[in-house]
Order: sequence, then structure tokens, then C-alpha cells
Amino acid sequence: MHLPMKTVFALLLLTLTTLPFSAEAAEGKRPNLLFILVDDQSPFDLKMYNPESTLETPTLDRLAAEGMVFDGAYHMGSFSGAVCMPSRHMIMSGRTVWHLPPAPFGAKTSPPQLEQNTIPAVFNRAGYATMRTCKMGNSYEAANKLFTVRHDATKRGGTAETGSAWHGDRAMDYLQERQKSAEQKPFLMYYGFSHPHDERDGTPELLAKYGGSNHIDQTQPPSLHSLQPPLPKNYLLAHPFDMTHANVRDETEVSGVWKRRDEATVRNEIARQYACSENIDIQIARVLKHLESIGELDNTYIFYTADHGMSIGRHGLMGKQNLYQHTWRVPLIVKGPGIKAGSRVDGNVYLGDVLATLCDLAAVPAPESNEGLSFKPVLDGKKPVIRDTLYGVYSGGSKPGIRCVKKGDWKLIEYEAPDRKVQQTQLFNLADNPHELLPEHGKPNLATDPAQAEKLKEMRALLLAEMRRLNDPFRFSFQPNDDLPPIPSPAAKKKKKGK
Repeated sequence: MHLPMKTVFALLLLTLTTLPFSAEAAEGKRPNLLFILVDDQSPFDLKMYNPESTLETPTLDRLAAEGMVFDGAYHMGSFSGAVCMPSRHMIMSGRTVWHLPPAPFGAKTSPPQLEQNTIPAVFNRAGYATMRTCKMGNSYEAANKLFTVRHDATKRGGTAETGSAWHGDRAMDYLQERQKSAEQKPFLMYYGFSHPHDERDGTPELLAKYGGSNHIDQTQPPSLHSLQPPLPKNYLLAHPFDMTHANVRDETEVSGVWKRRDEATVRNEIARQYACSENIDIQIARVLKHLESIGELDNTYIFYTADHGMSIGRHGLMGKQNLYQHTWRVPLIVKGPGIKAGSRVDGNVYLGDVLATLCDLAAVPAPESNEGLSFKPVLDGKKPVIRDTLYGVYSGGSKPGIRCVKKGDWKLIEYEAPDRKVQQTQLFNLADNPHELLPEHGKPNLATDPAQAEKLKEMRALLLAEMRRLNDPFRFSFQPNDDLPPIPSPAAKKKKKGK
């Protein structure tokens, strides 16, 4: 049978436009996806965000030079003192913070069997080989167990077996097995680390390099050392007010720090943080070198980020239960096919945008349950940002807790905890005050400046709009209550039966 030429052309065009992987499909190759996640790292630990940092990360420096660095990457926040937990749910599911299963109204705002639409499930169905190594706990177990290959354990020691090298070994074992079996599927590897989360027990060699020690004596501070990193510019001996959860574990019980905020303690803890972070850099280098040696590196998208930032002395805080830039922001570097080397963008992305972006890069449909936005247009150089306004929450302590909103250079942070007699407002222009210096540093709070009254009103209206849009179940006393239903009480913990 001879078809008319117009029909032949139409069929050919239809075939080409419905191919799922365009040029890569024509070559029979789909991109590999390497997602690297570290635990508790401020972007300002790294030289690409803070040129004065003494932390050496040659592998990350190379990724930054060959890929794209995001100056506006954030985690949306937490309703729990364990900030890792909602953050990792958002990464896996692409859901916003109040629409997660563990959220106060999660049973109503989260679809059933959400784990079947998380990263491993989506990419298993798409024909990817999926592998994960990471810490255990404060994560999304229902999703984690769906990876085809999984090797999870919490490794925060100072030896190869008890520290980050263990995660590196699991990744290398997997890649070498793939090579041995001539696996043809593209891979999605979730390459996670337990460090630099405390306890920050670095290897002896790297601790010595940064002048640190695994201090265990609560009765006195550690010794100062000339090799220890300097104090951060926004260091304080104490935060000027209760940040609605001043007694949280991270502010009172971290081994080696406890409640101390003196110079020796803070500099030693930063040294420990850096020792653990450089070890992670070494483990990443092993994987990238292997991928390069087998010719897979150029066909691999590499994401490097953290589940949230960290304070360690900044603003007199030690943990992650705050919304200052050092803790609300996360490092984000992406390298891969088509991404302009040495590029830098704001992006205005959340960790909850990762699922949509991975799907977009692999030409895999994002699940309907996903609420994140793909930032592939940013990676392609077509857009500088994917949203104009950013919202953050911390309500793991007293309620309503802390909220922030950022648009352009302006950022508002609100604190309220009636049971702690806390009600504070901070307004920052980050172009003028990038370190968010406080009156205690000699910088005025713009929220009290009559000249900024209109800006404060504008930012408060913006915050309320974001709280409404995202179904935030709380309101501050100066906001309309919107007839919100009462927050359900947490489920009572079952008592353990005696043996």
C-alpha cells in the first residue's frame, strides 16, 4: 500500500514529537541522575558562597566551576524540632510543608499512598535503576524502602567504617557491580551522608588540619588553636531573645558544645564541621572519578545540596531551628549536560522542587501529587528564577513559632510564642545587610524604623498571603484568624511494656 507523501510526513512528525527522550533517545541513552545530600550544612561553610571560609572542598569547587551555583535555594521549613524530617519528605515527594503526611493536618492535605509517587517509585516505573545510601531516621521511611538497592545506616564516627567513607564504599560497590553486570538501565543514585550533622567526629587527620578536637568535657571549653576557622561575622555569645524553642536539643545538648557559646567552643565546633565536610568531598570525588573513568560522567546530572542549613555560633545559635539565611538557605550546585559551566543564578528554588526537576531532566512525567516547580528552565539559562516570593516556617516549638517571607532584597521574620512571652519582628534589607546583623552587632532593626513602616506593612501582607496559599494552620495575633480549625493534638506515645 502506498501512502500519500503528506500522510507519511505527518506520521513521521508525530513519531518524532512523541519520542520521550529527544536526542538522547536517538542515541539510546537517557541521563543518569546523581543526587548528593548532606546533613546540616550552611551554604556559608563553602568557599563558593563565602570566599573567607577556610574549608577546602576541591571536588565541590570543580562542580561549581563546571556547573551552576544557586544563590537562592531554600528548604521551606519545619513543623518539627527534627527539621530533617519534613525537609526529606519534601525532597522525596515534591509536596509543600503543610501538605506532608506528618504535618498537623497531613491526613487531610496529603493524598493516600503518597510514597508511590516519590522519587524512587517514579523512577522505578520509568525504567531507572535506583540506589540509595544515607543516614537512618528523621526521614521518609515509606519512600526510602522503595529504592531497588538500599544501604542506609547512620555513620557519624571518625573512621572509615563509622564515618562518611562507609557511604562512599556503598556507592562505589554499587557502581562497580553495575559495571561488572553490564547494566544498561540509567541510574538514579541518592548519595546521602550522615555528616556533618553532630556528633561531628572527624577523622584524626582532618581534625588536625582544622585545629579541632572531639571535645567531651562539659566542665570546660576546648582549647583554642591557630588552625581553627575564625568566628562568623554574625557571631553572638547569645541570641537576644528566645526564638520560640530555646530549649530544643540542638541548642542545649550537642556533644562538645552543650550550652556554651564562647569563642573556643564555637571555633572548635566549626573545625569539626569542616573536617567532616572535607571528608564528604573526598567521598564524592571517588564516585565522580569512577564515572569519568567509565565514560558516564558527561551523561550524568549531578545535584549537590543539604537538607537545611546550620548556625554553629551565628546569631548565638547552634542548631537549625531558626530562619536566618545561614539556616533557611541550602547550598545547591548542579552540573550536567547542557548546563553552562561557571554559571550562577538566584533561582529562588525550594528543595521540594527537586522531584519535578529530576523528572523534567529525564523526560519522565511528574506525578499529579507533586506541588514543586521544575527549575530546568533555570538550568537551561532561560529563566533567572522560578518564583518571586519565598516563605519559611519553623513551628517545632511553641506556636505559632517563626515565619519569614522574602521578596527581592527584603526579608521579614516574625516570632511569636505566648507561653514564652515572645513577640518579635525583624526586617532586613539583605543587599545592605547580607549577614542579617542585629542591634547587638550594631545594626538597627528596620522593623522599628518609621521610614520603613510601609515596607513592613507590605511584607506582612505578603507573609499572610503566603500563609493562606500554603494552608499554614496557624496565625499570628496581629493577623486575622481566618476561622482556622483547632490544631489536633499529637498522638500519645505508647508506653513500653515491661519485660
